[in-house]
Amino acid sequence: MAVLGKIRQKSIFLILVIGMALFAFVISGVFGSNSSNGGPSDPIGVINDDEINVNTFRQLVEQTERSYNYSTLQSVNLVWNQLVQNTVFTQQFDQLGIDAGKEQIEQILSSDDALVNNPNFQNEAGFFDFGLFTDYIAQLKDGNPVAYENWKMQEQSLIGMAKQNIYFDLIKASEGLTEAEAKRKFHLENDNINIQYIQIPFDVIDDSLVNVTDANINAYIKDRKTQYKKEASRNLQYVIFEEDPTEDDIAAIRYRLESLKEDQIAYNDVSKLTDTIIGFKNTKSIADFVDEYSEIGFDSIYKPKGAFNNSYADILFELTPGDVFGPYRDGKSFKISRFIDKKEDASIRASHILISYAGATRAAEQITRTKEEAQAEANRVLRAARQKNADFASLARQNSDGPTAGNGGDLGFFQEGEMATEFFNFCDQARVDQIGLVETEFGFHVIKVTDKDDLALIADVTAPAVPSDKTANEIFRAATQFEIDALENKDFLATAEQNNLEVRPVKQVTALEENLPGLARQRNIVTWAFDEETAIGSVRRFSLSSGGYVVVQLTAKIKEGVATASDEEGAAVRKILIANQKAALIKKQFGSVADIDALAEANEWTVETASALNQKNPTLPGAGYEPFVVGVAFGLNEGVTSDLIQGTKGVYKVKLLKKNTATVPGGSYADYAASITPPTNAEIGQNIADALREVAQIEDNRSLYY
Repeated sequence: MAVLGKIRQKSIFLILVIGMALFAFVISGVFGSNSSNGGPSDPIGVINDDEINVNTFRQLVEQTERSYNYSTLQSVNLVWNQLVQNTVFTQQFDQLGIDAGKEQIEQILSSDDALVNNPNFQNEAGFFDFGLFTDYIAQLKDGNPVAYENWKMQEQSLIGMAKQNIYFDLIKASEGLTEAEAKRKFHLENDNINIQYIQIPFDVIDDSLVNVTDANINAYIKDRKTQYKKEASRNLQYVIFEEDPTEDDIAAIRYRLESLKEDQIAYNDVSKLTDTIIGFKNTKSIADFVDEYSEIGFDSIYKPKGAFNNSYADILFELTPGDVFGPYRDGKSFKISRFIDKKEDASIRASHILISYAGATRAAEQITRTKEEAQAEANRVLRAARQKNADFASLARQNSDGPTAGNGGDLGFFQEGEMATEFFNFCDQARVDQIGLVETEFGFHVIKVTDKDDLALIADVTAPAVPSDKTANEIFRAATQFEIDALENKDFLATAEQNNLEVRPVKQVTALEENLPGLARQRNIVTWAFDEETAIGSVRRFSLSSGGYVVVQLTAKIKEGVATASDEEGAAVRKILIANQKAALIKKQFGSVADIDALAEANEWTVETASALNQKNPTLPGAGYEPFVVGVAFGLNEGVTSDLIQGTKGVYKVKLLKKNTATVPGGSYADYAASITPPTNAEIGQNIADALREVAQIEDNRSLYY
């Protein structure tokens, strides 16, 4: 409701154009042609022989940065992923001869609610008229060339969307389940079993009895090269020199703020007279005072208590007009605050149940009730809500047509101007817990006012808690000296230890990263680490955007290829091979005992029982996720005990007690297959895009340019 109440009259068509312009630009004409402006001619990427021109790529990145306020590398990755996806799809369209024209564009436009409901494009009967829309486009061509060019780009986007729809429809047409597939899927998800089992943990075998060598690990990885492929990466370690204010700096900040509270007598060197400088308590021009002395300008918005610093909100709201409080710490700043005014009960919290009707603003398509029927339904819900011990939240979930139905109708706190006028006026005049009925353009609202809070207007003079120039210079000197010492000593760790500094290691940094653990948006560090001239052991100091410095050392260069025993992947493989060896020893030691109870009794193990296990969620109570073990159990006959089975958490012996075979509804697997909800175009699109990308020949040169 809060969202609905904030709707303003805007040009729907312009919103549509602006909203799709970036996507249109992305999919139109970005391949093949080289720029003639003298820039780099090498492609930034090649996708199945289609080149991506670097200059066009840069334009898209810059546009994405402006449109979404992303970092450069975030924009690079977003544009790259979109280009790769669009390219592999376009190549498929060309191979299959898929094309789209006027009819497909009209179909897409006619499904856009914003466009269809625009009165400018509706005929006398109130229906969307594609002819009126095309006339509007024709007028743009002569009257607004810029908007027309935007439309031409959008038209290319629509053609691309239409081609995708045709392509996805072809895939969906061949995607239905056969009766055999439906049978397998149904029983996989619905059959269940009851079992008894013993878990023999791997640690019953002492580590000294197994031996995994680097050769074993490398052989295992060699047989699974695809699984253990790795990108080129770098290992780093760094020390941070944070630019924090000292106690003396903080004392100086507090003293400055304290001195602003009262009037001051100051000697004027120009007039040779003493002047009275009006303080924060006595100034009549509060906004001007704040703008002159504060790092943050005057804010004239009334705010609820929750919007203020939690530690001091109660104190601030107990002040009277003209009182000044502080200095006090608020996050990374210090403040003095002057209380100006308070509005009692001006922040309101309410829940509502919206009963909409056909033709109401933002009414869903499936709502067909008339206005009269909606009013009658709203009155019925109102009577139910006013009954003793009524559960308003439950009534909202069951009856509301509004977007907050899932939250029990709760709208949170709101203020005047954020809701429809009729809605706010009722809440403003009602007492807490009062329930009433109000009509707005969205329908009929059964409203319960749940809370009210005061709003206060408070002026703040803010000073950031930053170091003094003296402190900042000392931090710079310390960081520079550490960099010099680390280079001279050729021992980064020892130099850090001598200075009582924490060294933070970072492993497997790839070429297109910009965020390092503990260091956000440090693309310059990654670029330096991947520079061919940066040798292992190199040390360099970098400035931090948040203030301070970081001194970094490059500790390793890992080439692109397949992991080895010395890599992190090797450590994971070592655990797998140790588990395999221990499982083999467990089977050799305990495999001769066929009876599950006898095995448990002989070794003082517990026989566990698990009921209603299925293969969709193969989790053993107390043991965890064991799909292979549960799968073997499903293959047993009732009353039969398995041999020892290696799982992920140990070795198991399982006895099948009962298999419960589900019955398909209606007795027809064909009907079951038809009842399964088909995937959406978005789901199909992502799955197909991933598959096409996997088999595509992609040359990625982003790291050469960014």
